[in-house]
Amino acid sequence: MLVPWGGVGCCLSAAALYLLGRSSGRDAEVLRSVARTGSLKDLAAILDTASKVLPLVVAVSGRVSSDTPLICQQSGMRGVIVEETAEQHFLKHNDAGSWIQDSAVMLSVSKEVPWYLDDGTGRVYIVGARSAAGLILTVASEVFEESGRTLVRGTLDYLQGLKMLGVKRTERVLPTGTSLTVVGEAIKDDVGTIRIQRPHKGPFYASPKSIDQLILNLGKWAKLYQLASMGFAAFGVFLLAKRALDHFLQRKRQREFHKNQYHKLAIMHGTEYQDTLEAPNIFLIWNFRTLVLCKLMYSFCT
Repeated sequence: MLVPWGGVGCCLSAAALYLLGRSSGRDAEVLRSVARTGSLKDLAAILDTASKVLPLVVAVSGRVSSDTPLICQQSGMRGVIVEETAEQHFLKHNDAGSWIQDSAVMLSVSKEVPWYLDDGTGRVYIVGARSAAGLILTVASEVFEESGRTLVRGTLDYLQGLKMLGVKRTERVLPTGTSLTVVGEAIKDDVGTIRIQRPHKGPFYASPKSIDQLILNLGKWAKLYQLASMGFAAFGVFLLAKRALDHFLQRKRQREFHKNQYHKLAIMHGTEYQDTLEAPNIFLIWNFRTLVLCKLMYSFCT
């Protein structure tokens, strides 16, 4: 029997979705258990009282600020994280003789300055936010610069099987003044500066959504993953059961076919084969070509 890869694939997909659902559900439960601060000025007091149970994972909210913000070269926006990319777009000549569009990254630069959240009552510095889940940078500008076309350059590119179209430059930024919620480990250094960083074990989020919205979204995704897992599992079991049933019915039809052929041969040769009808069932599963060969040998001998 051939392996029913469709059913196996559905069952494996169901297992993967189930694990994703459990992971999202655990993240939602962890976010429900983190300490929340009414204002940033209260965080210092919370750290002092919880110093014996460190690490302390908290959720803080405020507006993005910096004493030395970055200024985007193309858009002029101020931000604390700026990513610049440059992609070369071109047409490539394939083996079929047609031109297909492709691109290659020429430049990828990321800049970040020290920054903090400020809610009017205090400030908390954020460290390593680029690796936090949920962080979305705003597209500050997208500019497409067409390649200069000269006869020599065009000829060389054509001989190489390329047609240069231009360079696309993109700036992404985390602007100052953005409302942000950060979930991470709160620490205080020797001079009393409070920072939020990635915990050794636990959630690390930086999102424009509130913590309640994060919990709600994670719960929704967990339910969707679970429902999708159940659907894939049911369909996979159906495919496996159908393949097994088809295999069983096919084997049954083959046995019936061989049995009928055996009976026909017995009837054709009269009593010489009648006694063999009570032979063990193993004779019923003979291959039809073997039975025909037996018939020919019997005819030749008589």
